[in-house]
This record gives sequence, C-alpha cells and structure tokens, in this order.
Amino acid sequence: MSSATLSSTGSSLLRRIESSHLFQGAVIGIIVLSALTIGAKTYDLPPLAERTLRILDTAITVFFLIEILLRFIACPDKRRFFRDGWNIFDTLVVIGRLVPLDNSQAVLLGRLLRVFRVLRLVSVVPELRFLINSLLKAIPRMGYIALLMFIIFYIYAAIGSMLFAPVDETLWGDVAISMLTLFRVATFEDWTDVMYATMDVYPLSWFYYLTFIFLTAFIFLNMMVGAVLGVMTAEQNAREAQQAHDERDLIAQQLNEVQAQLHLLTLAIQQGREETPAPPPTHHDGER
Repeated sequence: MSSATLSSTGSSLLRRIESSHLFQGAVIGIIVLSALTIGAKTYDLPPLAERTLRILDTAITVFFLIEILLRFIACPDKRRFFRDGWNIFDTLVVIGRLVPLDNSQAVLLGRLLRVFRVLRLVSVVPELRFLINSLLKAIPRMGYIALLMFIIFYIYAAIGSMLFAPVDETLWGDVAISMLTLFRVATFEDWTDVMYATMDVYPLSWFYYLTFIFLTAFIFLNMMVGAVLGVMTAEQNAREAQQAHDERDLIAQQLNEVQAQLHLLTLAIQQGREETPAPPPTHHDGER
C-alpha cells in the first residue's frame, strides 16, 4: 500500500473521529469543566484544591492542544482551515495558554484567555455558531436602526433638557444626562417616577413619555428583532440550499461510482466470454 493511500486513509479516519458525536460530546464536556474550574478559582480554596485545579487546568490545555491539532490534520485543505474565523479564534486561545507568563499583566491576560475558553462552546456547537454568525451579519442592518434611534433619543433629550431642567436638574440638566434618563425610561426602570415628577409642573408631559416609549420600546425594538430574524431566515435558507447541493453532489458521485463499477463488471464478463474456449463438436450416430 502506497504512502499516499495510507495518508488518505489516516485523514479519513481522523475526520470520522473529529466529527463523531462521542468526540464532540467530550469536547463540550471539557469546555464546561473548564468553565467550572474558572469559576472555582474565584473562591478561597484550600491549598490541595488549588493544586488540583492547576493540574486540571494543565490537562485541559493539553486536551485543547490535541483537539486543535486533530482538527488541523483532519482538514483536507490546510489553508481553508485558517480561513474560518472560529478556527483562528480557537487556535489563538490555545496558543495563548501555552505562552509562559511572568509579570502581573501577563498573568491577567492568561486569566482572561481562560475565560475566553468558554466561548469555544460556541465554535463547537453548530447551532450556537449559526446564531452568532447570523447576529454578526445582521449588525450592518441594526446599525442603521441604532443610528435612527440615536437621532430620536437626541431630539427627545434636547426637548426634555429645555423643558424639564427646572423641575429636576439631576435628571434633565443637559443633553447627555437627559439621554441617560431617557434610556432609563426606555428600559422601564421606575420611569413612572420620572413622569409624575414632571407632570406636577407640566400636566401634559405624559404625552412626551408615551410617544417616546412607543417609538423606542415598540417600533425600534421590533425593527431590531425583524432585522435579526430576516438575516437568520436568509442564512437558514442558504444553509439548507448548500446541504441540498452537497447531497446532490454526493448522490451524483455515488451514481458515477456505481456506473464505473458496472462498466468494469461488463468488461470483465465480456473478457471472460472471449477467453472461454468453444465446446468441441459432437458426432451423431448417422454420421460415420
């Protein structure tokens, strides 16, 4: 057996291991265990527990290193491996934990890298990765909605500062403070207290608050949700179309393999017929 055949067989075996449910479940379990160790280190623990956590953290780092190497070796196109942003993120997190850290700032960076290891759960679970990718692709649409929201916030903040500053300087002293107050109103955090305080001086000020809440809490929020859902629907349709295309390619490849095998079988049968000698002629009793 040639070396190329052995390499192809080994890569195929590694791909099956890497994509198996057992291996993926083990990776998810190690990530959850890593998150638990990070949380445990925030408590005051006895020396034995701290040593155990350090050993466990080292073992988790080694496991992640082996896992990222396995994924890299199993990938048929090495360049394509680093074109995936999630693979780059996983590699940086693993490599960052292998760098020796001496000073206090570097130790803090190492601790932050441990925290980011929890995010690897997103790169492992396809559904979470789909949600994050959809959210990132929806950011441009959401940016325009956020810009429009900022304009509305600024207009209402300017009006509120001009009208309500004499009522409460702490909440309406300038535009910036007024925008923070309006954010409190938009999140429904004791907003009625703010409204009743201004209604004592301006009885019709309730109209100011209701129109602002209607715009921000109902219209703009639904627009944000609609933008995200639209992108998610488009991504889901694209993924289903890609899966259908891959299935068609797989079926076509299998049909081609079957046709090639049938062709080889037909040739073998024809060759066998040509090589089989003809039976000798038989003589009847009347022919002497």
